[in-house]
Amino acid sequence: MRRNLPRRWACLILGGALLMPYMMAGVVIAAQWQGQSANLLLPIQIGVFVAVLPVVAVTGLFLPIRALEVNAAQGLLGAHVETPPRQAGRTWQERRRTAAWFTLHLAIGGLLSGSTLAIVPFTLVTLALPFAGRATPVIGVVVEPGWAAVLWPLGGLALLGALVATVAGAGELLARLAPVLLGPTPAERLAAAEDHARTLAERNRLARELHDSVGHALSVVTLQAAAAGRVLDRDPEIARKALAAIEQSARTALEDLDHVLGVLREDDRTDDRADDRADDRADDRADDRADDRADDRADDRADGGAGANDRADGRTDDRADDRADDRADDRPGGSWGGVGPGNGGGPAGRGRAPQATLADLDELVAASGAQVRQEVGDLSAVPAVVSREAYRILQEALTNAIKHGHGPVRLAAAVQDDDLRLEVTNPKRGNDGGGPGGRGVTGMRERVRLLRGELDAGPTEAGWRVTVRLPLRSSP
Repeated sequence: MRRNLPRRWACLILGGALLMPYMMAGVVIAAQWQGQSANLLLPIQIGVFVAVLPVVAVTGLFLPIRALEVNAAQGLLGAHVETPPRQAGRTWQERRRTAAWFTLHLAIGGLLSGSTLAIVPFTLVTLALPFAGRATPVIGVVVEPGWAAVLWPLGGLALLGALVATVAGAGELLARLAPVLLGPTPAERLAAAEDHARTLAERNRLARELHDSVGHALSVVTLQAAAAGRVLDRDPEIARKALAAIEQSARTALEDLDHVLGVLREDDRTDDRADDRADDRADDRADDRADDRADDRADDRADGGAGANDRADGRTDDRADDRADDRADDRPGGSWGGVGPGNGGGPAGRGRAPQATLADLDELVAASGAQVRQEVGDLSAVPAVVSREAYRILQEALTNAIKHGHGPVRLAAAVQDDDLRLEVTNPKRGNDGGGPGGRGVTGMRERVRLLRGELDAGPTEAGWRVTVRLPLRSSP
């Protein structure tokens, strides 16, 4: 409390300074209305003060003062005000809350800054009265030398103490109201929660894509490596084709991995910056509390105060240096060089490579190295979002066919009415007691459900079959 008092007092004086132009304009208008000369040096008029408060509120409604007040509340009041999310426009709910805070800040600041300008000089004058040696007029009262001159300093000190207590209480009140009036509104919190939900959904989508792409590549690499090992001695040409398929699959998987990591790295840098700001504010509050405790211990041990203060300051500085070093290490590129756009990790646009669609189906089949019989119709009318998800579904189905089946794979894709129909069938190995396991089918079901489609995956007499229906247009 003692450490925050000077800064909170400064915040109240700032409010009084911001109120001065309103008061001066009010004094001029009142003087013109009454036909008198305006005294701008002492605009202490209760009527003018009350009259300008609605003007202050209207100013808070329309001027962009929220950021200024948030900085003042955080830096001077020591309040923990959650930084509001950026929005295209201001809502009326936010305007009303900002106007209420602005009016409260200027009203309380105007009263207490005026009281400070009056009481502090008055106290100094009363302290000098016992040493005057002659009758001295004070606020219309003539103070004679003697006991009366001794009582005036006590009254002045009591008045100064009351001012300090009032300032401390007003600062604490504003510090408690700042997070309520300057923090995010319910609408802003809802918008931030929706943005967070969209971010999580995007990360889940990227995780599914990474699973599908890398899982497919590893299946193809395993199959082709086994085939190359069997025919390497008797048919080098087939072995070279298998190695080329391995190379192509690995390159495609690396590109997809780089795309996903590029997106996640950008999100992580944004999150790290927000976390650093929150950590800095928390560290500042912790330092304030540590310094307050150190000051209390130093005051209690007055005889050894100098040594206690040195030790307390040393420990505080060490903790601050440790936290600064930790934050420096946590920053991107702090203790190790991050790889990414603009940091030596490749071209700037590499992390945002275009996603594969059904137009890349031939490359997918060729890279798989499996024997695939395609029955693909005209897919030009398929929307881009459906085409991307359908590509991933077929990629996962083809991966499962390679891992759990044998022999040729039949892949069919065609538009029927307003639906995209997909089908992948393959013979099942004789010793394979079940169908595809893991998370492949679950991932396909999630993609189909998001597009309001239908999926059927299960064993047949001949092997395993995956059939998918995806609507080309969302139903009303």
